Amino acid sequence: MFTGLVEEVGNVLKLVPGTDVTTLEIRAPGISPSLSRGQSVAVMGACLTVVGLGRDSFIAEIMEETLRKTKLGRLKPWDPVNLERALALGDRLDGHLVTGHIDGLCSLVSAEGRGRTRRMSFNAESGLVLLIVPKGSVALDGVSLTVIESEPSRGHFSVGLIPETLRQTTLGKLVEKETVNLETDLIAKYVRRFLSPNERLPQETAPRDGITWETLQQGGWV
Repeated sequence: MFTGLVEEVGNVLKLVPGTDVTTLEIRAPGISPSLSRGQSVAVMGACLTVVGLGRDSFIAEIMEETLRKTKLGRLKPWDPVNLERALALGDRLDGHLVTGHIDGLCSLVSAEGRGRTRRMSFNAESGLVLLIVPKGSVALDGVSLTVIESEPSRGHFSVGLIPETLRQTTLGKLVEKETVNLETDLIAKYVRRFLSPNERLPQETAPRDGITWETLQQGGWV
């Protein structure tokens, strides 16, 4: 579990494709000394497991599903990457609850300056934008941001970035049409599944009438 607050912007050293596992080595002098094998690190928002350590770098493995859902497979040597170590129980939750499980990609439509701040607009699949609500939270490339507006019918949403975020993360260097890893709100996912129990369930097992007292009793809720 993460917060979406970037601790360091590291740099890709190597990306080595494999038949079923891709190996990624990242230079991160700030957080590497505190890491150990088996720990989790969010790399551009994607939760990866540390499998090796260097003096100022770490190595992680990426499975096929992660390559398919994220932009990690497109990384090149010396590309900057947002990094965050896993949240420790009892730490302050200054961002929002981020799992590190990327839902999909979105693309930058526009970046509009508002004084020292910036408003960025993105396009994504309508089903993903449905899980993004105004004044809610979203994680883009692992950065926790507040949503300004969300229009599922258009597959469009926008977020606001303060000067600190622009300075301390890779988002300040985004260009138009560039893709970004997107993780929607964790709570919204469960609410949507609870209110739409027929979604993605086999026809013979899906409740026909949505939520009823009977289905709640069968599920042990009452």
